[in-house]
Amino acid sequence: MEHKPVMREEIANYMNLNPGQVVLDCTIGTGGHAQEILKKIAPQGRLIGVDRDADSLSIADKNLKDFNGFYTLVKDDFRHLDRILENLKIQNIDGILFDLGISSFQLDNAKRGFSIREDGPLDMRMDKDSYISAYDLVNSLSETEISGILKNFGQERWHNRIAHYLVEERNRAPISTTKQLSDLVMKAVGYRYGAQKIHPATRTFQAFRIAVNRELEALDMALDKAVRSLNKGGRICVISFHSLEDKIVKERFRKFSREGILTIITKKPLRSSESEIAENIRSRSARLRVAERI
Repeated sequence: MEHKPVMREEIANYMNLNPGQVVLDCTIGTGGHAQEILKKIAPQGRLIGVDRDADSLSIADKNLKDFNGFYTLVKDDFRHLDRILENLKIQNIDGILFDLGISSFQLDNAKRGFSIREDGPLDMRMDKDSYISAYDLVNSLSETEISGILKNFGQERWHNRIAHYLVEERNRAPISTTKQLSDLVMKAVGYRYGAQKIHPATRTFQAFRIAVNRELEALDMALDKAVRSLNKGGRICVISFHSLEDKIVKERFRKFSREGILTIITKKPLRSSESEIAENIRSRSARLRVAERI
């Protein structure tokens, strides 16, 4: 399935870009937003595309071939953006984008272990070179620790019950596939979800994915570095997909606003249009916040 970048037009407009500028795409994925950014800043401009997923970077390189020479791709975690810029001998930039969602390329590849509905290894690593996978967490953490992950990162109401089921099952045999995990959550709490639209295992998968990739910690660290690397008038755009991410972004933007470092452009997060949601159902949970360096 081709990945459709969420809120493509909104990003192109709100980043307020001009030819010759330098932009950092901290989650370039397969290059959907990067294409629109390069149209605005080329030919004199430069785009730095960062991602932890080597496979995504390889696809992005092919998708951006029309802009060859005007972008640089870096395999790294965006929490290291200060080091990335320093290595490239770039002091400040004119725009920064964080798209915090999982791409269709990753989600639809069962081998990556992100999918609830497609069976695959219990992995969930953004960076396949990293050491800890969802398998390790599910099969080694205590019941209390698993419950905490589900509560804190998944906001799962039935965290205790699910954690108990997982530990009981792994005592018989390791939980090694996404289908096993999904089926166990269904067995534990499926009936309690009733007519809710989301799959009962959605919050559990979200929680383990966040824990495996240390996503909230990375975002917290990166936002401070990102804002301080912006030139005056430069804009930072963040697309989040759940309330935990959005809360971090909102609080960081407000903090920098009080300190006279940022002007908040979007007082409330922008949401995808009805037409976009109809075309791409995964965009329904997207929230975009934008701020400008003073």
